Amino acid sequence: MLTPLEIERLSEEFETKTPQEIITWAVDTFWPQIALSSSFQTQSMPLLYMASRIRRDILILFLDTGYHFWETLIFREQIASEWQLNVLDLYRDSRWDSFARRQTRALPFEDPNLCCFMHKVQPMQKAMKDMLAWISGIRRDQTSVRAQAKILELQEDGLIKINPLLNWTKDDVKRYMEEHHLPSHPLLEKGYRSIGCSPCTIAIGVNDDERAGRWSGRGKIECGLHTEMFTHKDVSEVKNDFHLDVSSVENNGK
Repeated sequence: MLTPLEIERLSEEFETKTPQEIITWAVDTFWPQIALSSSFQTQSMPLLYMASRIRRDILILFLDTGYHFWETLIFREQIASEWQLNVLDLYRDSRWDSFARRQTRALPFEDPNLCCFMHKVQPMQKAMKDMLAWISGIRRDQTSVRAQAKILELQEDGLIKINPLLNWTKDDVKRYMEEHHLPSHPLLEKGYRSIGCSPCTIAIGVNDDERAGRWSGRGKIECGLHTEMFTHKDVSEVKNDFHLDVSSVENNGK
């Protein structure tokens, strides 16, 4: 496979390539051990549309956290059906179930980092275990963390993360959606410009940053999929970042 130097060189070359060219290269290079992740919000539509037309049966991973808006779940079903997408829903590990049931209402508010780790980070880590490449829809203009990202990123375990839309802006997304008549998430009209789980997402004003409604007031801007947290595959490695006691889960094999 590709060496770190080859990945770095290609990443620099791809800075001037279109998202479609990058996706085509990724599919040709890593098929079938490649998957795309999507939250099925409005900003997800361009990448889903492009990828599904380059390779109709590409695997699309959706993290079903149990906290989504009903509108998100309905929209996901609608798009998957109309576009004939190959969607796989990911869920938390069952060893968290007893803990999660006790903390269902409090978890997103009292310990959002733990909530994201168990419902997003770990399920994606498991899904990526047998993959060579992961296509993500992050953009540099979204957060300070994503501003430092590269189009190709080699993970510690050898997985190659591919960010075809990294150089796009929100205006590029809007323009592409208008040109291709792509549908928007039903909550967009109500002020939800970036949509995650319902306890951690609020509507925002027209002049606010598009991600201002995510984890508002909690000192958090990322779920962990695109941060160092994703490199930690055991809860014992990150438990100091959590507020709640997870020893019961650690003792159950985590």
